[in-house]
Amino acid sequence: MIRLIERPAEIPILAPLVEREILYRLMQGPQAGLLRQIARSDSRLSQIRRALAWIRTHFDQPLRIEQVADVAGMSLSTFHRHFKAATAMSPLQYQKIIRLQQARRLLVIENHEATEVAYSVGYKSPSQFTREYARQFGSPPARDAARLRATTTIFDETEREGHPSLPQV
Repeated sequence: MIRLIERPAEIPILAPLVEREILYRLMQGPQAGLLRQIARSDSRLSQIRRALAWIRTHFDQPLRIEQVADVAGMSLSTFHRHFKAATAMSPLQYQKIIRLQQARRLLVIENHEATEVAYSVGYKSPSQFTREYARQFGSPPARDAARLRATTTIFDETEREGHPSLPQV
Protein backbone atom coordinates (compact mmCIF):
# COMPACT_ATOMS: atom_id res chain seq x y z
CA MET A 1 0.00 0.00 0.00
CA ILE A 2 2.83 2.39 0.87
CA ARG A 3 4.51 1.77 -2.47
CA LEU A 4 1.41 3.18 -4.18
CA ILE A 5 2.26 6.63 -2.80
CA GLU A 6 5.05 6.76 -5.35
CA ARG A 7 2.57 6.01 -8.17
CA PRO A 8 -0.59 8.02 -7.43
CA ALA A 9 -2.17 7.25 -10.81
CA GLU A 10 -2.33 3.57 -9.84
CA ILE A 11 -4.04 4.15 -6.48
CA PRO A 12 -7.67 4.00 -7.73
CA ILE A 13 -7.04 0.67 -9.46
CA LEU A 14 -4.60 -1.13 -7.16
CA ALA A 15 -5.57 0.14 -3.68
CA PRO A 16 -8.77 -1.94 -3.45
CA LEU A 17 -6.83 -5.05 -4.48
CA VAL A 18 -4.09 -4.38 -1.92
CA GLU A 19 -6.70 -3.76 0.80
CA ARG A 20 -8.37 -7.05 -0.09
CA GLU A 21 -5.01 -8.87 0.15
CA ILE A 22 -4.29 -7.29 3.55
CA LEU A 23 -7.70 -8.39 4.85
CA TYR A 24 -7.17 -11.89 3.46
CA ARG A 25 -3.79 -12.20 5.19
CA LEU A 26 -5.21 -10.90 8.47
CA MET A 27 -8.04 -13.42 8.31
CA GLN A 28 -5.53 -16.23 7.70
CA GLY A 29 -3.17 -15.17 10.46
CA PRO A 30 -2.92 -16.17 14.12
CA GLN A 31 -5.37 -13.45 15.28
CA ALA A 32 -8.12 -14.38 12.79
CA GLY A 33 -10.47 -15.77 15.45
CA LEU A 34 -10.21 -12.63 17.55
CA LEU A 35 -10.77 -10.39 14.51
CA ARG A 36 -13.87 -12.37 13.52
CA GLN A 37 -15.21 -12.09 17.03
CA ILE A 38 -14.69 -8.31 17.09
CA ALA A 39 -16.36 -7.92 13.71
CA ARG A 40 -19.48 -9.86 14.69
CA SER A 41 -22.07 -7.49 16.12
CA ASP A 42 -23.39 -10.12 18.52
CA SER A 43 -20.04 -11.23 19.96
CA ARG A 44 -18.98 -10.57 23.55
CA LEU A 45 -16.08 -8.38 22.40
CA SER A 46 -18.43 -6.35 20.25
CA GLN A 47 -20.73 -5.89 23.23
CA ILE A 48 -17.78 -4.75 25.38
CA ARG A 49 -16.71 -2.41 22.56
CA ARG A 50 -20.16 -0.76 22.75
CA ALA A 51 -19.77 -0.38 26.53
CA LEU A 52 -16.30 1.15 26.13
CA ALA A 53 -17.62 3.64 23.58
CA TRP A 54 -20.49 4.55 25.91
CA ILE A 55 -18.11 5.13 28.83
CA ARG A 56 -15.81 7.28 26.64
CA THR A 57 -18.82 9.39 25.58
CA HIS A 58 -20.26 9.74 29.10
CA PHE A 59 -17.00 9.81 31.12
CA ASP A 60 -17.96 13.02 32.92
CA GLN A 61 -21.15 11.55 34.39
CA PRO A 62 -21.53 9.23 37.39
CA LEU A 63 -21.07 5.63 36.21
CA ARG A 64 -23.97 3.29 36.84
CA ILE A 65 -22.70 -0.20 36.05
CA GLU A 66 -26.26 -1.47 35.50
CA GLN A 67 -26.73 1.10 32.74
CA VAL A 68 -23.45 0.20 31.02
CA ALA A 69 -24.26 -3.53 31.26
CA ASP A 70 -27.59 -2.68 29.60
CA VAL A 71 -25.77 -0.85 26.78
CA ALA A 72 -23.64 -3.96 26.32
CA GLY A 73 -26.71 -6.17 26.40
CA MET A 74 -25.34 -8.34 29.23
CA SER A 75 -26.25 -9.31 32.75
CA LEU A 76 -24.29 -7.54 35.45
CA SER A 77 -22.09 -10.52 36.36
CA THR A 78 -21.43 -11.44 32.71
CA PHE A 79 -20.59 -7.83 31.92
CA HIS A 80 -18.09 -7.56 34.78
CA ARG A 81 -16.38 -10.81 33.81
CA HIS A 82 -16.08 -9.95 30.10
CA PHE A 83 -15.15 -6.29 30.70
CA LYS A 84 -12.30 -7.32 33.00
CA ALA A 85 -11.15 -9.99 30.54
CA ALA A 86 -11.09 -7.51 27.65
CA THR A 87 -9.56 -4.51 29.44
CA ALA A 88 -7.77 -5.95 32.50
CA MET A 89 -9.59 -3.37 34.64
CA SER A 90 -13.00 -2.63 36.10
CA PRO A 91 -15.43 -0.23 34.41
CA LEU A 92 -14.76 2.34 37.16
CA GLN A 93 -11.00 2.10 36.65
CA TYR A 94 -11.50 2.52 32.90
CA GLN A 95 -13.69 5.59 33.44
CA LYS A 96 -11.09 7.09 35.79
CA ILE A 97 -8.34 6.67 33.19
CA ILE A 98 -10.52 8.28 30.50
CA ARG A 99 -11.34 11.17 32.86
CA LEU A 100 -7.69 11.74 33.73
CA GLN A 101 -6.57 11.62 30.10
CA GLN A 102 -9.24 14.17 29.17
CA ALA A 103 -8.21 16.31 32.14
CA ARG A 104 -4.59 16.22 31.03
CA ARG A 105 -5.61 17.30 27.53
CA LEU A 106 -7.62 20.23 28.93
CA LEU A 107 -4.76 21.29 31.19
CA VAL A 108 -2.00 21.08 28.59
CA ILE A 109 -3.63 21.96 25.29
CA GLU A 110 -6.44 24.26 26.36
CA ASN A 111 -4.61 25.69 29.39
CA HIS A 112 -7.57 25.41 31.82
CA GLU A 113 -7.22 25.68 35.60
CA ALA A 114 -7.04 22.42 37.58
CA THR A 115 -10.17 23.07 39.65
CA GLU A 116 -12.21 23.90 36.56
CA VAL A 117 -10.90 20.77 34.84
CA ALA A 118 -11.70 18.58 37.86
CA TYR A 119 -15.38 19.55 37.72
CA SER A 120 -15.59 19.39 33.92
CA VAL A 121 -14.37 15.79 33.77
CA GLY A 122 -16.80 14.67 36.48
CA TYR A 123 -14.95 14.92 39.79
CA LYS A 124 -16.94 16.27 42.74
CA SER A 125 -13.81 17.13 44.72
CA PRO A 126 -10.76 18.98 43.35
CA SER A 127 -8.57 17.40 46.06
CA GLN A 128 -9.62 13.88 45.03
CA PHE A 129 -8.91 14.84 41.41
CA THR A 130 -5.44 16.13 42.33
CA ARG A 131 -4.60 12.94 44.27
CA GLU A 132 -5.74 10.64 41.46
CA TYR A 133 -4.05 12.77 38.79
CA ALA A 134 -0.72 12.72 40.66
CA ARG A 135 -1.03 8.96 41.19
CA GLN A 136 -1.66 8.43 37.46
CA PHE A 137 0.86 10.89 35.96
CA GLY A 138 3.48 11.26 38.70
CA SER A 139 2.93 14.90 39.63
CA PRO A 140 0.06 17.28 40.49
CA PRO A 141 -2.00 18.67 37.59
CA ALA A 142 -0.51 22.18 37.37
CA ARG A 143 3.09 20.97 37.61
CA ASP A 144 2.51 18.17 35.08
CA ALA A 145 0.82 20.53 32.61
CA ALA A 146 3.63 23.10 32.93
CA ARG A 147 6.24 20.39 32.33
CA LEU A 148 4.42 19.07 29.26
CA ARG A 149 3.91 22.57 27.84
CA ALA A 150 7.63 23.30 28.34
CA THR A 151 8.54 20.04 26.60
CA THR A 152 6.27 20.93 23.69
CA THR A 153 7.74 24.43 23.46
CA ILE A 154 11.29 23.05 23.39
CA PHE A 155 10.26 20.56 20.69
CA ASP A 156 8.60 23.31 18.62
CA GLU A 157 11.70 25.54 18.87
CA THR A 158 14.00 22.65 17.92
CA GLU A 159 11.81 21.88 14.92
CA ARG A 160 11.85 25.51 13.76
CA GLU A 161 15.64 25.75 14.12
CA GLY A 162 16.01 22.73 11.88
CA HIS A 163 13.62 24.19 9.28
CA PRO A 164 14.60 27.68 8.10
CA SER A 165 11.32 28.00 6.17
CA LEU A 166 9.34 27.99 9.43
CA PRO A 167 8.87 31.37 11.12
CA GLN A 168 10.98 32.00 14.23
CA VAL A 169 9.10 32.96 17.38
